[in-house]
Amino acid sequence: MLSLVIIAGLLAFASGKPCDTEGSNNELSLSLNKNLLRSLETQEGLPNPSVHLALRLSDYHNLAKESEYLNRLKSELHNDIQSSLSNSQSVVGLLALYTLALKSSCYDLNTVTFTVSEKSETLLTHLKKQMEDEKEHIAFSQRPLTNYYQYSLGVLALCASGLRVNSHVSNKLIKAIEHDHFHHGDSESIDTIAMAGLALQCVKDAGAHVQNAAELDAALSKIKQKLLASRGTDGHIGNEFSTGLAVQALIAMGSHVAECAASMEAMRTGARSNTYHNPMAISQILPALQQKSYVTVKSKECLNEDDTLVLEPIDPVVVLASESKVTVMVEVVASSGAAVIYSVDAPSGSSLLEALALLKGKHVGFTFEKESSLWGPFLSMVNGEQARQNDRRYWQLSSDGTALSQGVNDFKIEAAQKITIKNTSY
Repeated sequence: MLSLVIIAGLLAFASGKPCDTEGSNNELSLSLNKNLLRSLETQEGLPNPSVHLALRLSDYHNLAKESEYLNRLKSELHNDIQSSLSNSQSVVGLLALYTLALKSSCYDLNTVTFTVSEKSETLLTHLKKQMEDEKEHIAFSQRPLTNYYQYSLGVLALCASGLRVNSHVSNKLIKAIEHDHFHHGDSESIDTIAMAGLALQCVKDAGAHVQNAAELDAALSKIKQKLLASRGTDGHIGNEFSTGLAVQALIAMGSHVAECAASMEAMRTGARSNTYHNPMAISQILPALQQKSYVTVKSKECLNEDDTLVLEPIDPVVVLASESKVTVMVEVVASSGAAVIYSVDAPSGSSLLEALALLKGKHVGFTFEKESSLWGPFLSMVNGEQARQNDRRYWQLSSDGTALSQGVNDFKIEAAQKITIKNTSY
């Protein structure tokens, strides 16, 4: 009888712990951290604030490299955002991530300004203005100017910066959860649900949403239920690339180890098999594996930080071109529903982007254009037809009928298959 009492007590203790990462996996986190640091040297395009945020939330640091990257954010990314604001573009998500990245370095946000129409205002002022515009657009059309993922990021950034989030702004997010407005295509967006959870948990922790405390709690409860219900038999929540944010949200909401253990192990398994080679993907799972979330930024203190992370020189990897070819059928479905099918032989192991470039080079009438994003390049135009965010359209990619969870530069062609590129609304 005594042994049963002891076992019950141990189980109760374990279930009361937050999501646990198992200390024995510190070596894995350290490896991911180094991969993220190495990506700073090979990254194309603008510096990624999400990468800086993950490096700053980590237990391990190379402060010199982090400082260099911060300076790049403050120059290159800052100038890009300045250009977008001057052209009256809505960039609330990028503004929010920039804010979180600066806050993670304990940078004085009141010293960061943008000048629009000869008027200089702080970063946070511009973020608040963009959030007001998003809120007004929701009131008018039941959806933000951008999307609810970026809107959630905006709420989180304002809250993590210590500002009181306007209750009308957070209420729009609560109502969107109540009415299940977080869809991307035909399915719910786990990334958006998770980001909304992080944002609203920050608001709850701040104690500023007292008037609608019951609604806020109900929204957070629904978010948690949706995340747990979306966990597959392999432990991933949604898919392998949405699990990082989902676990971050569960951690922020104080989930117990039993609710996170399978997803933690799924991320570790994916990391060991190099699933997370995209820097953006690593930047989302690394905080989760170290029991942290973006909400942690609010209480970040840049004191007595570890500065022992050293990158060992590695031998360059020579990738030999594959001699074996695989046939890829490429179906393009326009917004009208009209479809055309092409065929191309691509080296086994090449990226989808490389295969599409080969197809374009065959001069068979197939054309495409790409744009850069924090996740890497994405298709913006195919056969002369655009799929723009302004029109709430995107090019949906699938392989043999299964939607791809990776972008065109990350998905590898290993065997003969049919790739469908469909102009889809969301």
